[in-house]
Amino acid sequence: MKTILIIGATSAIAEETAKLYAAEGHRLVFWGRNKEHLSSIGKTLEVLGATGIWEFEIDLDQCDLHASKLDTTVSETEPIDVAIIAHGVLPDQAATQDDFPAIQASIHTNFLSYASLLTVLAQYFETRKSGTIASITSVAADRGRKSNYVYGSAKAGASAFTDGLRGRLAASGVHVVNIKPGMVDTPMTRHLKKGLLFASPESIFKKMNF
Repeated sequence: MKTILIIGATSAIAEETAKLYAAEGHRLVFWGRNKEHLSSIGKTLEVLGATGIWEFEIDLDQCDLHASKLDTTVSETEPIDVAIIAHGVLPDQAATQDDFPAIQASIHTNFLSYASLLTVLAQYFETRKSGTIASITSVAADRGRKSNYVYGSAKAGASAFTDGLRGRLAASGVHVVNIKPGMVDTPMTRHLKKGLLFASPESIFKKMNF
């Protein structure tokens, strides 16, 4: 039995991942912005078999709160075995590409908040010399594309940061996983036309075992 921290727990991918962990009887810790939504998810997961559920409200864009929120979390729950970073935003490329404040906001959420969270989590797990950090980035990080380079450039930063952290923590017995999904059918992509290349949210973590 493990204690799983899911950051950005109200995202579609995070919810489906939590269901899989609940069915296996793990303990689940949620960070998210919407307390009511977190509570609703928690009630569902109790029915599915989760053996412990904790919910913590936080605006993940407020990077200065990350360290104190982790301190509060570990003081109120079981020690964290796995942390999954699953939040983010998908900006409309055409609407943001000439709007630097909008670009800056995307970079802050999709890269800088990841860098902050990864740094805080690295310190926690490195001290324990065990655990797993899973960072959901994107295949959009692999190459700048005309259709989504605002989003892709932020995810490229998060992806490189995650990969570098893996090298740093390997000697400490901490696993760092960079998960790079393609297109996923979630509310974040509701404005996009769906096709055969779209995956379901539950399929992202279904074949992974942390």
